[in-house]
Amino acid sequence: MSIPLYGQNKDGSNLDQLANALSGSKAWDASSIADGDEEALEVTVAGAALGDFVLSSLSIDVADLVLSGAVTAADTVTLILANNTGGAVNLAAATAHCLVIKKS
Repeated sequence: MSIPLYGQNKDGSNLDQLANALSGSKAWDASSIADGDEEALEVTVAGAALGDFVLSSLSIDVADLVLSGAVTAADTVTLILANNTGGAVNLAAATAHCLVIKKS
């Protein structure tokens, strides 16, 4: 087997699912999140479907919070900031970004 080219996996198949990924973003000014609490944000991503994979990011440091995302309805990604730090955390206003990779 030869060395894969950029854009191919180890079997030589194209990584079309990444090339066809969907994306969305939305401003997010999360309130102060107490320890053990969460805050959610819904982002519209046209074409997103239940079972698709979601990668998420925030335009600022998440200060030890956990940022996760999932498709929760057709065309809707829900991002969650979870606080397990031991104290309240109040992030500055930011932009949330998500990348949806179709499951097939």
